[in-house]
Amino acid sequence: MVRNPQSREHLRPVDLARGHGLSTQAVRNYEEAGILPPAERTPSGYRAYTPLHAEALRAFLALVPGHGHQTAASVLRAVNRGAEDEALRLVDETHAQLLEDRRTLQAVEDALRDLDRDPASAPAPAAPGDTFIGPLAGRLGIRPATLRKWERAGLVHPHRDPHTGYRVYGSAAVRDARLTRQLRRGGYLLDQIAPLITQVRSAGGLAPLESALREWRARLSTRGRALLTGAAALEAYLNRRSS
Repeated sequence: MVRNPQSREHLRPVDLARGHGLSTQAVRNYEEAGILPPAERTPSGYRAYTPLHAEALRAFLALVPGHGHQTAASVLRAVNRGAEDEALRLVDETHAQLLEDRRTLQAVEDALRDLDRDPASAPAPAAPGDTFIGPLAGRLGIRPATLRKWERAGLVHPHRDPHTGYRVYGSAAVRDARLTRQLRRGGYLLDQIAPLITQVRSAGGLAPLESALREWRARLSTRGRALLTGAAALEAYLNRRSS
């Protein structure tokens, strides 16, 4: 049965917690954090929640899988103080990040195809097309110290100029650095990236990475579906607030 949104039905914290696997203290914490709108108090001092609070809790919990706890909380706080435009902006930012993540995945796949078509060559003395640490870091948008860290982790193998001792990045090292940068943007840790690059080098193809790329794409799809679910729940909460 659909309840009247204007119903003054009182709900206890346990009523909101039930069905979500939450403790009553968690519900009270959500209210104190501004995720739920302030509750009225009974003459005896107990919190008196309403169906509006239940809708807010559903919206928050539905937003968390796609947006993360921090952003979901910020969205609900904005809605509860009447800043709907700010709440929608936060939602848009997550969608924009997901789109960027999809583009990053495509870039990784493209980089791997390039690596597959152009096998690494043996290090050679500095030559046209080779680059040094500063220019390469600038192209990748990272610090030289990051490239040195990747080198220590075995992800990038520059050679040394025999006269100056400076690091020189040939085409193979540049490709490895680009691939590492893309995978880092995709959320991979250095110790996860190392075996991927090693496998590609040793196998000379993309097959070792196909499983990782499928899992990455599946995670993006799962997050996209979660964003849809969260959007529907947020819309329901906004409608209840305005009715």
